[in-house]
Amino acid sequence: MTEASNGKTVRPGEVALSFDPARIAADAQMRFIGRLRSPWSQGNCPKNLREAREAGGTFRAEIDLPFRPGLLGLEPGQPVILLYWTGRARRDMIVLNPAHRDGPTGVFALRAPARPNPVAVGVVRLLEIDRAAGLLALDALDAFDGTPLLDIKPWLPSVDVPPPHL
Repeated sequence: MTEASNGKTVRPGEVALSFDPARIAADAQMRFIGRLRSPWSQGNCPKNLREAREAGGTFRAEIDLPFRPGLLGLEPGQPVILLYWTGRARRDMIVLNPAHRDGPTGVFALRAPARPNPVAVGVVRLLEIDRAAGLLALDALDAFDGTPLLDIKPWLPSVDVPPPHL
């Protein structure tokens, strides 16, 4: 392990940006629409949704009151895409050296939370919906309890599965 210019450690082959994207002027503004609830915290969070499904647990999204009308049209059993903010992750890393890869890999080729804009994506299945309370029961989450939710989009096979040959 070595130290980056900001004093944080990096593994061999990793590259940190010379600046922290979290500390520059904002290019865009977002509003969290709710929070994700899971049994996970730092040190016990699965690395992906497959591991979360294998581990099991109770998973839900809590939607803030002003955004609950946007749940109209969602149905139990439906797959949805969640976009969430992994804001506790490092934002200055641009090349990582994950244990599951043979060597250093750019963050845009990984789903690691450490990235310039810590936006995570997960495709999950809606198990139950309480629109009035803004509660969505989900089949899995790979996020810490309390993670801010940015958006929900329907997963549509006619749109979200790329054709076999481009």
